[in-house]
Amino acid sequence: MADQFLGFDLSTQQLKGIVVKSDLKKVYEAKVDFDADLAKYGINKGVLTNPSEGEVFAPVAMWLEAIDLVLQRLKEGGADFSKIGGISGAGMQHGTVFWSKDAETLLRGLDAGKTLLEQLEGGAKGERKGAFSHPFSPNWQDASTQKQCDAFDRALHDPKNLAAATGSKAHHRFSGPQILRFHEKYPEAYKATSRISLVSSFLASIFLGKIAPIDIGDVCGANLWDIKNGRWHENLLALAAAKEGVDDLKAKLGLVPEDGGGSFGTVSQYFVKRYGFPSSSQIIPFTGDNPSTILALPLRSSDAIVSLGTSTTFLMSTPQYKPDPAYHFMNHPATAGLYMFMLCYKNGGLAREHIRDAINNLSSAKAESWNLFNEIATSTPVLGQQDPKSSPMRLGLYFPRPEIVPNVKEGTWRFLYKDGALTPVPPPEAQTKTEDMSWPIPKGDARAILESQFLSLRLRSQNLVEKQGSLPPQPRRIYMVGGGAVNPAIAELAGDVLGGSDGVYKLDIGGNACALGAAYKAAWGVGRKVGENFEDFLEARWNEETFVKKICQGYREGVWERYGEALKGFEMVERKAIEEKGQGNV
Repeated sequence: MADQFLGFDLSTQQLKGIVVKSDLKKVYEAKVDFDADLAKYGINKGVLTNPSEGEVFAPVAMWLEAIDLVLQRLKEGGADFSKIGGISGAGMQHGTVFWSKDAETLLRGLDAGKTLLEQLEGGAKGERKGAFSHPFSPNWQDASTQKQCDAFDRALHDPKNLAAATGSKAHHRFSGPQILRFHEKYPEAYKATSRISLVSSFLASIFLGKIAPIDIGDVCGANLWDIKNGRWHENLLALAAAKEGVDDLKAKLGLVPEDGGGSFGTVSQYFVKRYGFPSSSQIIPFTGDNPSTILALPLRSSDAIVSLGTSTTFLMSTPQYKPDPAYHFMNHPATAGLYMFMLCYKNGGLAREHIRDAINNLSSAKAESWNLFNEIATSTPVLGQQDPKSSPMRLGLYFPRPEIVPNVKEGTWRFLYKDGALTPVPPPEAQTKTEDMSWPIPKGDARAILESQFLSLRLRSQNLVEKQGSLPPQPRRIYMVGGGAVNPAIAELAGDVLGGSDGVYKLDIGGNACALGAAYKAAWGVGRKVGENFEDFLEARWNEETFVKKICQGYREGVWERYGEALKGFEMVERKAIEEKGQGNV
């Protein structure tokens, strides 16, 4: 009986496969680490680089080899592919794969006695046709397209209009600017390209045995999709297509189905004969890694995921489409009528660690211990105010590396805010005893950095959340993931600043969110009843006790409101930073 479902996560550094049963419980897992297992491709952390042009890219051949290898490892681990009823996957967003004119023929005619690599990679000297017109796929870290990004912004007059149309302003990594640059740098390869896939639809194509459509959620990471009208944006296609024309590029990109759970068809016979998949196994649309993450739990409207790693990512499901150049909107990958709101920050864990280390250096605390940081952060009064009525608020920004939101160079800003005015705080070397009392550095930074990071999230999401019963508009639940989620002080401050009428939770699924979301999507696509949306399907099978732990209260009356009063001052701090160290597209 085909009652198991397979989900993949093709990320920068690895390919992971996870099998879940119809009750959504994980039964098998395997991965291929590119650096450890496929070092022969000369990659470092999964990619190749050309620093002189800012290029970061990966060999598509490496991914082909990884697919066979991860399936082999799943089988060796006990997985029985004859029980797989559906397959879906997640791919790192924004990467593009360029197929040759022989691709469809090669995919249809795969020989189960040979590997994917042997049959789809072309010969070095052209003695064997290959499935790709270009051997590499640009990675999300690529920064080679500033000229093209400028052209995309100009095409609709400014970044605000571009964000309104496509959900985001122009970004280096987005597929539209990348396609334009590919067209300009490799004109002959572009002419030889029959189809263009994203990383997600590339992976789906391999399992489908023909070029798969791009997913309705993942397509929004291209600066080419007109989100409100549900179609390719003709003016932006014309820009990316250049002299080849809109119709040519539209044919290369293909149609984008609206139903994120509708089957693309059954699995390729290659996988039936080589690995024992049933011929009836369905290929459900593969999506991007960020959209897939929100499918790893039954995320309801106004629920938020806060990912606290080296960087910070904020994801929320919302029925409201209110785009802005400072963040991203995408179609929800499964539920029509919902959007995925996403904030990405380069500064996260690294900034917090800098302050932790500065505090530890003043004591005998262990170098990487968070104990003293946490103690100071939670014992310091809200916004550093000894008296909420008379004391000024401490508001700061901490960017050890250039930031996207706001778009500034690295720097640290500290201000005291009172009666609508900001007073700069001198750096430590220039402080007097009086000033030290108002903001002791670095101890005063422990709470201030956490408040700063969460105030930024609140500022940009406040118009998208809804009233929660009798409580003011705020998230219903906040799910914490990533390394910072294990820190109780960080979780407590998240609830204080952001709220959370139903509390703050730790989502304990390790690094499996993308692959699990994909497996759940496969289960929903195959097993849903007529009209059953993804959230209802998942919630009926969701075992909250297994994956989720409530770690703090969330909304606290009086405290949440004080942070609301701080938002105006926080906006003023950001404007000061932009005036001093604002920069262009990053």
